[in-house]
Amino acid sequence: MAGKNGKRIKKAYDGIDRDKTYPVAEAVKMVKSRAGAKFDETVEIAMTLGVDTRHADQNVRGVVSLPSGTGKTVRVAVFAKGDRAAAAQAAGADLVGADDLAEKVMAGQIDFDRVIAAPDMMAVVGKLGKVLGPRGLMPNPKLGTVTPNVAQAVKDAKGGQVQFRADKTGNVNAGVGKASFTEAQLVANVSAFLDAINRARPTGVKGTYIKKVTLSSTMGPGVKLDVAALGGAPAAAAE
Repeated sequence: MAGKNGKRIKKAYDGIDRDKTYPVAEAVKMVKSRAGAKFDETVEIAMTLGVDTRHADQNVRGVVSLPSGTGKTVRVAVFAKGDRAAAAQAAGADLVGADDLAEKVMAGQIDFDRVIAAPDMMAVVGKLGKVLGPRGLMPNPKLGTVTPNVAQAVKDAKGGQVQFRADKTGNVNAGVGKASFTEAQLVANVSAFLDAINRARPTGVKGTYIKKVTLSSTMGPGVKLDVAALGGAPAAAAE
């Protein structure tokens, strides 16, 4: 099997110069054409930023709505009561509740990808920090997941909204679509994601902000993007 995998990987890298960086459209074409798995591979972006997240003024975190969606089914849990609970259910939330939902979470029943909470539910949700926090699921007003408009937040989560956050080494990783998407759809998503990262540039960053960007599919080789063309300064809005 190792020999077979080795040949597959070698073939996938054919035509890719590992020392070269490519424009977004060309990189997307290369990644898409090399996604040969028997399932619909996720197209992933990996970035290394010139930030030191130990400093509060250099944290990079935010959300971006990908114009072509993610191609992924996102399961959403909502902490809400009364009219807001009804609105969340109508918007397509997979789980809606209050103390009852909190009990399920504490019991380890975490079959969801995003948590949204109405502001008046934070006393309940706050107690779940040790469970939700390490999984990156804790609702946050800055990410729009603590909001009185839970219905809109559910629609955003289901409609292609992606959260991003630089880890302690300054790396950001996210899925930006599926290999089955058209090249134009993927280019639009990658461009929107890069624009969001540029807009999230902390004021405390000195020197090069975007150091390295690689695009790949789940089983495919990485293709490096031309960082110089992306800029390290705030970019114009993606068209």
